[in-house]
Amino acid sequence: MKTVHIKYFASIREAIGHSTEVLDTEAATLGGLRAELLARGGVYAEVLAPGRAVRMALNQVMAGEGAALPSQAEVAFFPPVTGG
Repeated sequence: MKTVHIKYFASIREAIGHSTEVLDTEAATLGGLRAELLARGGVYAEVLAPGRAVRMALNQVMAGEGAALPSQAEVAFFPPVTGG
């Protein structure tokens, strides 16, 4: 079991209703963590669904679902950002 610090941004934060949480997880990768959050159902399943465009960062560096998840990591979930 490891502890991770999760941050939610923009529309994901608004849908979930909070910007941070600390979670004890068995997940070995970012994809595993996302799957655990999806399993909560409800709004988590909606905003983090596999078909949704969700970006992830691990310790403030963009990362994919296969990235190893160390204990005490900071994980951020956010929608793609467009500029103009």
